[in-house]
Amino acid sequence: MTSQPLDQDDEDMLVPHSELMDGPQPIEGPQPMEVPLPLPIEGPQPLGGPQPMEVAAQAENDSTVENQAADEPQTSRFTWMIENFTRLNLKKLYSDVFTVGGYKWRVLIFPKGNNVDHLSMYLDVADSGTLPYGWSRYAQFSLAVVNQHHSKYTVKKDTQHQFHARESDWGFTSFMALSDLYDPGRGFIMNDTVVIEADVAVRKVVDYWTYDSKKETGYVGLKNQGATCYMNSLLQTLYHIPYFRKAVYHMPTTENDMPSGSIPLALQSLFYKLQYNDTSVATKELTKSFGWDTYDSFMQHDVQELNRVLSEKLEDKMKGTVVEGTIQKLFEGHHMNYIECINVDFKSTRKESFYDLQLDVKGCRDIYASFDKYVEVERLEGDNKYHAEEHGLQDAKKGVLFIDFPPVLQLQLKRFEYDFMRDTMVKINDRYEFPLELDLDREGGKYLSPDADRSVRNLYTLHSVLVHSGGVHGGHYYAFIRPTLSDQWFKFDDERVTKEDMKRALEEQYGGEEELPQTNPGFNNAPFKFTKYSNAYMLVYIRESDREKIICDVDEKDIAEHLRIRLKKEQEAKEDKRRYKAQAHLYTIIKVARDEDLLEQIGKDIYFDLVDHDKVRSFRIQKQTPFILFKDEVAKEFGIPVQFQRFWIWAKRQNHTYRPNRPLTPQEEAQSVGQLREVSNKTHNAELKLFLEIELGPDLRPFPPPDKTKEDILLFFKLYNPEKEELRYVGRLFVKSSGKPIEILSKLNEMAGFGPDEEIELYEEVKFEPCVMCEGLDKKSSFRSSQIEDGDIICFQKYLQTQNEEQYRYPHVPSFLEYVKNRQIVHFRPLERPKEDDFCLELSKAHTYDDVVERVARRLGLDDPSKIRLTSHNCYSQQPKPHPIKYRGVEHLTDMLIHYNQISDILYYEVLDIPLPELQCLKTLKVAFHHATKDEVVIHNIRLPKQSTVGDVLNELKTKAIKSCKCRIGAKVELSHPDAELRLLEVFYHKIYKIFPLIEKIENINDQYWTLRAEEAIKILHLNTCMQSHENNLVFVPQIPEEEKNLGPDDRLIHVYHFTKETAQNQMQQVQNFGEPFFLIIHDGETLSDVKLRVQKKLQVPDEEFSKWKFAFLSLGRPEYLQDTDIVSSRFQRRDVYGAWEQYLGLEHSDTTPKRAFAANQNRHTYEKPVKIYN
Repeated sequence: MTSQPLDQDDEDMLVPHSELMDGPQPIEGPQPMEVPLPLPIEGPQPLGGPQPMEVAAQAENDSTVENQAADEPQTSRFTWMIENFTRLNLKKLYSDVFTVGGYKWRVLIFPKGNNVDHLSMYLDVADSGTLPYGWSRYAQFSLAVVNQHHSKYTVKKDTQHQFHARESDWGFTSFMALSDLYDPGRGFIMNDTVVIEADVAVRKVVDYWTYDSKKETGYVGLKNQGATCYMNSLLQTLYHIPYFRKAVYHMPTTENDMPSGSIPLALQSLFYKLQYNDTSVATKELTKSFGWDTYDSFMQHDVQELNRVLSEKLEDKMKGTVVEGTIQKLFEGHHMNYIECINVDFKSTRKESFYDLQLDVKGCRDIYASFDKYVEVERLEGDNKYHAEEHGLQDAKKGVLFIDFPPVLQLQLKRFEYDFMRDTMVKINDRYEFPLELDLDREGGKYLSPDADRSVRNLYTLHSVLVHSGGVHGGHYYAFIRPTLSDQWFKFDDERVTKEDMKRALEEQYGGEEELPQTNPGFNNAPFKFTKYSNAYMLVYIRESDREKIICDVDEKDIAEHLRIRLKKEQEAKEDKRRYKAQAHLYTIIKVARDEDLLEQIGKDIYFDLVDHDKVRSFRIQKQTPFILFKDEVAKEFGIPVQFQRFWIWAKRQNHTYRPNRPLTPQEEAQSVGQLREVSNKTHNAELKLFLEIELGPDLRPFPPPDKTKEDILLFFKLYNPEKEELRYVGRLFVKSSGKPIEILSKLNEMAGFGPDEEIELYEEVKFEPCVMCEGLDKKSSFRSSQIEDGDIICFQKYLQTQNEEQYRYPHVPSFLEYVKNRQIVHFRPLERPKEDDFCLELSKAHTYDDVVERVARRLGLDDPSKIRLTSHNCYSQQPKPHPIKYRGVEHLTDMLIHYNQISDILYYEVLDIPLPELQCLKTLKVAFHHATKDEVVIHNIRLPKQSTVGDVLNELKTKAIKSCKCRIGAKVELSHPDAELRLLEVFYHKIYKIFPLIEKIENINDQYWTLRAEEAIKILHLNTCMQSHENNLVFVPQIPEEEKNLGPDDRLIHVYHFTKETAQNQMQQVQNFGEPFFLIIHDGETLSDVKLRVQKKLQVPDEEFSKWKFAFLSLGRPEYLQDTDIVSSRFQRRDVYGAWEQYLGLEHSDTTPKRAFAANQNRHTYEKPVKIYN
């Protein structure tokens, strides 16, 4: 993520990084109203690439040096008085050299402009020509032309830049108009003298790659796994609450626990490393203990939600241990919800606990304003009276007061909220102030309930500020923390920790707008502002009276001994690994394969070639070691005397096979290990691969290997059993190149355990990449004529009669090796349960689409394979791909499993009620049918040809109604009468957005997000059925009530929606709709009182509850409340009522429907998915 600039007060040149913007973006460049011309300056430096004298949005790139300052900036002002200015005859002019921060600078001007009609002015590195290669320095600076009449009209411009050899000067090509500069009445030239001022602040730039957080700050950071900055900022905050860290250390764990499977142990390990490591710490063990996979680590979540989920999980893990209740002791507070009647003695209270408080940002200037709003009293009166049990409806006061606050107060700032008008999440970047000290006892304890313990002093000091930089769809998290509550703040930004001052931790995280200084003061040009997208998102305060207890000492004695031992071993192993790598150039790794390895691996781990070298014994030998001494090591390891050892060099052949090629010569064995590796290994890696040939006598004792001539060939043999489908290694033989396979048949029968006269078939295993080549070997041809050489592999099996072949799946070696090459175990999961394996099948990658679905159908006991529909697996999201595989849409199983460059082993299946080819020609709509008079909704899946119309859908529903009437089936369409007419509506977020014309094609109707609702329809001639469609709805079919079918000329058909007002969101009390919307007839001259009776009857609401409802006319979300005597039809003058969804009759009452989490549409931009900790 791009960081914030160094000092935002001097940030007139900067705009936020474009990727983090959320809305209109200011113009980039040196001045909002200027576009610098791409003209090079003249000067001694070669000017290739970007123009060094243009600012042109460079600020956003340079902002990456944020917080790379190890020390406070060194600042100085240089004043340059240029006499005889109007008589200057130079194209450019340099000032005297001045020094700031130990660096030499000068100002460069073009008195007549750098090919523009403006004064051009730059800051220049004075000694750039003599600086060493790779030099770099960073400065924030302002350049000014002083107005000598009135200083307030001085023209001043600020910027910042990373100076280096290619960009040794930086500034403004169009600083100010020459006409203004040379105008005697403007005051910039007096006595033919111009005064220029340069304010320069130089910071020591930290090289990110060499920066040592531990050395510079005493703390280390956390590595980012992909998008885990939100988690890192929270973990650092929790770690730096020592009481919490100590409690984590005291959670019971055992030496047998594994961090990846134990959240307590993983957190203990993480905290230990943060406390004692010298470098940044990885979080993979912790996320694995959460049950997260790689995809979760690349999914950014909400830090507030993670905080709650992690706290709940730790609270659960601490139960029954010595630290049970720690989460409550630290973070739990209590408040009291109350409703108190004004005119009678009745009060209802409910005590609730909290671990954090959600504070409004919108409409609040600071924390105190948010607390004022939190405890704000709401009056329940008029139509909103409170039902006070035996006292009936009463005027009352409703509010919240705090019983107690926790020692560690976590404040979640509501920077994100849902905008119902725009139907999207938005980020609130308003300025919001928070103090270093927070006094919650202020104004006589206005936030406290009567039951609160007033002896506890609720004075808090700020411990940490968690910051979100970016917009609603993404961004970056980091934290400002002062671990000991001293004046020194630290910024924890993933791996990097830097020292910070209080201004950066507090004021610069308030948010709001940044105003750029005016370009030409006094000329009535509006100031240019931009929104600051980095702001505080979560605050942690610690109560002063609990300070000593919470900021306690935590040392090794608080850490379980087994944990200390385990982590020290890990550290030692890590150090050994580092040392191992550092010394790797001094050693050679020798991997020695033996017959025992071939016997163990062939037919189990491998089938092709001879051995997996990663699974054989390896030796790490110093390169200078003579090879003969290495043979001594082998003798000790394997118990084979040196004189009985013969080593073969492996070679990679052109066909990508890897075989023993030749024995080492005596001359080679006389060399050092390092020399031998260089001779044998052209790829120059550190490994030497050898095959150890040992000859054993009948008594299994070794004897010296036989002399090998050029005529001798070493062959390796594998035996195949088609009945068991088994391939195994049976040994090796030396043969003469002039000899013939027929001469060794008896020996091969002996090796296989066959009778001496068993007829066998021989095949040469030639290669297996990219395809298998295994060819029959002519028994009567010589090995030489068959091109057999050292290291070749011969596979053999019993001879099969043709009539016997059919009883085996793979009767011969070539077919078996082909099968092994393409064998693929596939895990099949039902699409509706995508996390659960249902069954596995062993398939071939070469299987066709028809082969695969046939095998699946057979496994499921299904007669018709065409009713199987498969969906591929997304390897990154670990979810099904959004679109299923079309019928014969892929050729082979491999095509089903591949996802970009990865091969999956998972497929999802569905069993359809009709064949897939037939289904693909149909369109399926999910339609919710609403009865005209009954409060019931039945969901129907309507399946019709894609070219069908809405009229066809409604006819299908009517057909279901007839069938259900005759058959009396359960899920039915019940009409008010047989001739009832239906209409199809599109509903989204409890509003009706469209009535579908009967002739509209269903192919393009999207029911994945919108609700399609069917109901009995209204005959009304003036209806406009071409309503504007809103994105993402569901369709529903309501029955048209009888009263709507005979409308008078002055009757109106209006939209009626339920709503509440969300007072907690902001002071404007946004309207939020809920429930089922409907249409209602409004007769001419009808009062609200009459309408209420019909609404109550339609919705069947009890009198007591209905008496609390309010009725309002709403236009564009603004309610105008109606009285019983108001004529309702006068508000609804529009006749195209089906298009008037933005005007409706609103029924305001509480939403009593069961609440469920807001499920944003998958195709819409959503901020994140819910955080889950699975273990």
